[in-house]
Amino acid sequence: MIGALKQAVKARWPRMRLRTILFATLFFVAALPGFGAIFLRVYENTLVRQTEAELVAQGAALAATAQAVWPGATTPPLGPSRFLPEAPRIDLNSTPILPERPTPAPVVRAPDPATLATAQRLLPIFAATRQTTLASIILLDGAGNILIGPGTGGNYAALPEVQSALAGEPATALRRNGAYRQVYRFEWLSRAAAIRVHHARPIVVNGRVVGVLLLSRSARALFRGLYEDRGKIALGILVIFGILVVLSGVLSRGIARPIEALSVATRAVSAGGGAMPAVPPTAAIEIQSLYVDFAFMAQAIDRRSRYLRDFAHAVSHEFKTPLAGIRGALELLRDHAGTMSDEERDRFLANADADAERLTLLVSRLLELARADMSQSAILAEIALTPVISKVADAERFPGFDVVVHDPATLTAAAPGDTIETVLAALIANSRQAGATVVTIGLETAGDDIAITVSDNGPGIAEPDRLRVFEPFFTTRRSGGGTGLGLPIVRSLLQAHGGSVDLIDNAGGTAFRILLPRSADPFDQ
Repeated sequence: MIGALKQAVKARWPRMRLRTILFATLFFVAALPGFGAIFLRVYENTLVRQTEAELVAQGAALAATAQAVWPGATTPPLGPSRFLPEAPRIDLNSTPILPERPTPAPVVRAPDPATLATAQRLLPIFAATRQTTLASIILLDGAGNILIGPGTGGNYAALPEVQSALAGEPATALRRNGAYRQVYRFEWLSRAAAIRVHHARPIVVNGRVVGVLLLSRSARALFRGLYEDRGKIALGILVIFGILVVLSGVLSRGIARPIEALSVATRAVSAGGGAMPAVPPTAAIEIQSLYVDFAFMAQAIDRRSRYLRDFAHAVSHEFKTPLAGIRGALELLRDHAGTMSDEERDRFLANADADAERLTLLVSRLLELARADMSQSAILAEIALTPVISKVADAERFPGFDVVVHDPATLTAAAPGDTIETVLAALIANSRQAGATVVTIGLETAGDDIAITVSDNGPGIAEPDRLRVFEPFFTTRRSGGGTGLGLPIVRSLLQAHGGSVDLIDNAGGTAFRILLPRSADPFDQ
């Protein structure tokens, strides 16, 4: 099942650039601390607002109770219910934190006895509520005098939240908690640890504010909340770590593992063996391109290695014959110089000189072939072919041998002029040495290329030899001084500049077809 799932994922895996993978990973990792900080701040603000909501609900219930038993209160008729939830009023980011609640001011006017009697009736209710909610509950009369709670006999009419409540508007304030002592180890990180939430709620009887409920409580501790929600937080951490593991796997499959496999393949290729691994479908686009380029490079290295091995074998074979001749002549001259006639001595020296001349020619042709193989196509000038062909034809004509340029067209090739001259001169020289008397050069377009046809009226090439004419050192005129390197040099020169040469059929002799890249010259016709 896992294998099938992997195959399905590989088949549908989107191609991603390396920069995309790295950007997404680094962005996510960089954002994690920010997300964590935002989460803690939002969570802490939520805890403070939750404390305010609890005080609002508690104050509304106690205010409704006080309104029912307050002196002179009448029971309003029951009408349609209207739900009016109170929105939170405080925010840790914007609500100012006021100083600790001050000591109550002296009473200016004594409370009404009926109001005091009502307060005594409400005292057991407040006490029972305080035991459950752990909130401080203070009951004030309409003048701000404290009827129930700490500071009884004092007055809180000067407090801003109390003034708002006496005006008929509930109010919530944040004040510093002077009695705060750190409980949790990291509690100093919390912004709400040393503050208390104060909520003032008016008691309205018959449309008149007759008292105020002043409730206060410390906000839920952040780290206590974290401890209480530890399961959810642990789940979130596991999810984050899971995402990191998945991203690490993506990086591994998209970057690390393909590069490691390519490294192993590189060592295998450098050792002369090993197969090129398949392109991983989950790798980044750049790495997939790297695999393709490496495969081309490995194939080119393999071809070049075989070429060098075969070439070295051919060179050793070609050098062996003249070297053996020179060595044999030297041995004969050394051992029998005194008994030889002048004619015999001259003959052996002439043979040695001919072999040395052949070695010199082989070395020079090998150097030409090496330069042709190693030449690189630079920025090519646009060259008009007609003047080049005419120049070569004029240089190669002599009595008894003619070069005919057949209907020259006005075409421009993207290749160096000296390369074209060298190629044409080599092919014409081959025709002349083979016994031809007339060489014809034709010029035409061939799609995006230019085709130059060089044909002669010579004896042609035997059918068994046609497949080997471009092999290094293959020649049918070895006795006449042929090295078998002329056509390989021609092919290498053309390939270095994007061209090619092939032997084509010709009823009356030999014909070669040269293809050159066509220039984008607007004057081509």
